[in-house]
Amino acid sequence: MKILAIETSCDETGIALVEASVPHLGTSTQTGRPACADRPRFKIAASLIASQIKIHRPFGGVVPNLAKREHEKNLPILYRRIFGTATKEKRLWGKIDLIAVTVGPGLEPALWAGITFAEELAKKHKKPFVGANHLEGHLYSFLLQKKTPISNSQFPISKLFPAVALIVSGGHTILLKMSDLYTWKKIGETRDDAVGEAYDKVARLLNLPYPGGPEVERLARSGNPRAIDFPRPMIYHKNYDFSFSGLKTSVRYYIVTHPGADKNTETKADIAASFQEAALDVLVKKAGRAIEETGAKALFVSGGVSINNALRGRFKKEFGKKVQLYFPSRKFCNDNAVMIAAAAYIKFIQGKKYRPAAQANLNM
Repeated sequence: MKILAIETSCDETGIALVEASVPHLGTSTQTGRPACADRPRFKIAASLIASQIKIHRPFGGVVPNLAKREHEKNLPILYRRIFGTATKEKRLWGKIDLIAVTVGPGLEPALWAGITFAEELAKKHKKPFVGANHLEGHLYSFLLQKKTPISNSQFPISKLFPAVALIVSGGHTILLKMSDLYTWKKIGETRDDAVGEAYDKVARLLNLPYPGGPEVERLARSGNPRAIDFPRPMIYHKNYDFSFSGLKTSVRYYIVTHPGADKNTETKADIAASFQEAALDVLVKKAGRAIEETGAKALFVSGGVSINNALRGRFKKEFGKKVQLYFPSRKFCNDNAVMIAAAAYIKFIQGKKYRPAAQANLNM
């Protein structure tokens, strides 16, 4: 199946052309769900992303209506870069089976920009189009890896389950228990700020530029992670939920009670490093408890924050020898349309789909 996928949930415009397949796909007579020993395979014919960082940086965050405007400007440009001449466009559309577009979660004006564009293409070329869940895209981005055991055609995907999945992004922090590739149960999520949101808010407190997450990580490299004993919210609670608002507030109080702390380079680095250490402690503790209590064989960590080198290093140290640990390739950590194609295809396998309308608060 050849899929044209479109992603416009926030501040990155993405279009991808992906061929998806599952060898020997069958259906379980017991559950009625897809059943096979093979993983879905995705061949990427094209993947383009237009970033809006420069547009939103002066505002310190994403402005929804500006994001929509930029998506509407960028989508035709990216489309033409992929489809080229009229002859090539006709040839490619002759092979496309499905159009997939992100319908949520995200900024509603931005989501509608992609949905409207997809709908116009569907009508013009007489192709079906379906919605895709942005979070499911992040979840399944581990399938886009090439050089891992799972990419080996002889490796049965059933060996990965049961598994635990951790999605860490600017808007979400979610823990899932996965019984198989197609079945999961949400066992925990943040009760307030997501971990990526906390990174961005701490960046603003430290007068760092947008996007804040990478800037905090960069600054933390030169700081002492044990310089300041920031709280680890909910770390010992006997559940899998998270809370990062209090951690962010502790950073603010520290800066307020230590005049000049946000201007001294060495102190700023210590604040960034200590904040990051506290946040990672919570993520590791909760994920570790989930692995132990569910008997997980694998851990999938995905979402924009999964690109963070400190996070990757910490998780590899803690879990690398205990379970099979998977991160997305770095190019698939941030928002992209390839992961939207993957999410839409897996829903297609299941005979399910999301209605093509903006659902800003869509969850797992």
